[in-house]
Amino acid sequence: MKINKEIRRLSRGMLRASFTDGELDPGRIASLVDSLIARKPRHHIEVLKNYRRLLRLELEKRRARVETASEADSAIRSELVANLKKKYGSDLTTEFVVNPQLLGGMRIRVGSDVWDGTVRNRLERLEQQL
Repeated sequence: MKINKEIRRLSRGMLRASFTDGELDPGRIASLVDSLIARKPRHHIEVLKNYRRLLRLELEKRRARVETASEADSAIRSELVANLKKKYGSDLTTEFVVNPQLLGGMRIRVGSDVWDGTVRNRLERLEQQL
């Protein structure tokens, strides 16, 4: 079903009301969902589905995944975490993963933002150009 303006407006309003001091508040989220279910406005199921999607996207914005071909030393890790927190906020959580298929370099994903500086990506782009 296509999301209409009313569904989008209600779910965005719920998302804005889900924050306490700039952070998502699980208690507030639960009370918002309970009150919506109790009132049962028109299209409340679609509103809840869109609200869940918006919450998932918001949580992804606060999580960084860093993939490297080999284990990065602690100095590089701490500098990278500091730079990412400066850009995305202090509540960012960072996960480091070793992926030998990358051949070299690093891939960083925060929400929908992706920086790919891997050797594998460069080789694939070179192959496409030839």
